[in-house]
Amino acid sequence: RKENVRRVAEVAKLFAEAGAIVIAGLISPYQSDRQYAREVHLNASLPFLEVFIDAPLAVVQRRDPKGLYAKVAAGKIKNFTGVDAPYEAP
Repeated sequence: RKENVRRVAEVAKLFAEAGAIVIAGLISPYQSDRQYAREVHLNASLPFLEVFIDAPLAVVQRRDPKGLYAKVAAGKIKNFTGVDAPYEAP
């Protein structure tokens, strides 16, 4: 995930420098990765806004179109963010 956040931050910066408004939806469980994305933009004098949406686990399990939470419950997926892997809330 760290590399994905880094790449998205850099590409978002390029688009923002070109005048685009960029909205990127990422699962970024670590504060350090989110801080990196913030610094990439701030160092380029670009605005950065982090939006944190905190939904109850039962709600996201019900809304799961890919069935990932069922796979986690069945033990088929390990280290799933917010279930058995950490998430550092902002």
